[in-house]
Amino acid sequence: MSQFDRTEHPHRRYDPLTDDWVLVSPHRSNRPWQGQVEAVDEQALLAHDPDCYLCAGNTRVNGEANPNYQGPFVFDNDFAALVENTPHDIQAGALFRSESVQGVSRVICYSPQHNLTMPEMGEGAIAELIAVWCQQYEELGQRYPWVQVFENKGAINGCSNPHPHGQVWASSVMPTLPAREDISQRDYFEQKGRHLLLDYAVRECEAAERVVCQNDDWLAVVPYWASWPFETLLMPLRAVSRMSELNAGEKANLASILKDLTTRYDNLFQTAFPYSMGWHGAPSGVEDVEHWQLHAHFYPPLLRSATVKKFMVGYEMLCEPQRDLTPEQAAHRLRDLPNQHYRANGSC
Repeated sequence: MSQFDRTEHPHRRYDPLTDDWVLVSPHRSNRPWQGQVEAVDEQALLAHDPDCYLCAGNTRVNGEANPNYQGPFVFDNDFAALVENTPHDIQAGALFRSESVQGVSRVICYSPQHNLTMPEMGEGAIAELIAVWCQQYEELGQRYPWVQVFENKGAINGCSNPHPHGQVWASSVMPTLPAREDISQRDYFEQKGRHLLLDYAVRECEAAERVVCQNDDWLAVVPYWASWPFETLLMPLRAVSRMSELNAGEKANLASILKDLTTRYDNLFQTAFPYSMGWHGAPSGVEDVEHWQLHAHFYPPLLRSATVKKFMVGYEMLCEPQRDLTPEQAAHRLRDLPNQHYRANGSC
């Protein structure tokens, strides 16, 4: 019988953050693709689109006019998923159980420029965005236990407006996935007296095979347990429970590594690379959070080109996530790309 080779043979990998498993099938990377092919819109966007609901000075669907903002602009979502005045209600039962949820949903326009995504923003502009993230976290955290900062980028990934923007949702309950991470990090900390993700970051730095980019304060890796082909995990290199605890130097280096990582994404297939990105940190209003380590998840849907994406269907929906490309192979491809954007000099 041949010796096991993780680059060739099917195997499962454990995700200690969520207590889940992922099936890795590297031999499937060579399968021919005759499935769905997405259209890529290469049409150049205007710096200001008079028909865009998010551009500065334009009128939104609800009739409100946006100010002529110059930096990030935050407003309550006109079609909010969470609202503050939801009546309180709890339905108990073994099979039919529900609870009402209160909250706030806001939109964060990254800048007034309709055609400027994060990898093409300057580090100073990204630093302004980080300051807004921190401000929103601190403000909403005074009222709600969970504040979720996130971005859906790209029409292929469900984004309904091309103007670069993210969102922040605050909720009266802790959602399912952060709650799993809370349990896993607490269990690890109680058993070992150390942070799960700090220990993980040290091991990844030593191995180097899944590292995409890093600086003095931050590390970006394709996690060992990644489900999505080019998924990455971004972590600070010291113990930080919440975004509000970052110091000035860490915020500056966060701006730098966000530009670096998202530029590599765009350079991979020379396209505005779609993804869902979101921050997880300790819940608000809770003192016992020493076990928590701040981190961001990037979940890009693309599989092998700008037009072929990964679908989570069939086995993934019925059993557990499955991937073809190994995390090591994905990290190698991202790491070997230049960190200068391909549109900056016309080539990658």
